[in-house]
Amino acid sequence: MENNGLAYHETRELHEMLNFKTICLLKSKMMSGLVFDQDLKALMEKDVQQAEAAIQEMKALYQLNPGGMLQ
Repeated sequence: MENNGLAYHETRELHEMLNFKTICLLKSKMMSGLVFDQDLKALMEKDVQQAEAAIQEMKALYQLNPGGMLQ
């Protein structure tokens, strides 16, 4: 019996990580408009890019779970 999908608890944990990363992304995007230091702004923009990439990777993992709770 081979199952290439995610287990229920893995799906839940992935959902929690996706929520956390989405909140971090939104916070970084909102705060970057208030920052005037160019070094900090560049760091926050890099964080936004990395968060967007991580979210895309996590969303791709949902495709491994055709019968899971999140689709």
